[in-house]
Amino acid sequence: MSEVAITVNGRCYRFACEAGEEARLKELAAYVTSRMDGLKKEHGNVGEERLLLMTALMIADDLWDATAADCQPAKTDAA
Repeated sequence: MSEVAITVNGRCYRFACEAGEEARLKELAAYVTSRMDGLKKEHGNVGEERLLLMTALMIADDLWDATAADCQPAKTDAA
């Protein structure tokens, strides 16, 4: 088991992860931070809790759309 420190919205958090997964966890944290920074630029100071919720909802929406697209049957040309 490894431990990695990540920073999101200016706060540092420590997470345990499997050995070798440290880089992936940091990459995910950078993605979340990027999305949060975009929301801060767009909406200003809305409070940390609301900002985290907005970010989570945006990422969940992206995942929902990606999952739905993966479940669509392939289109075929019926000629």
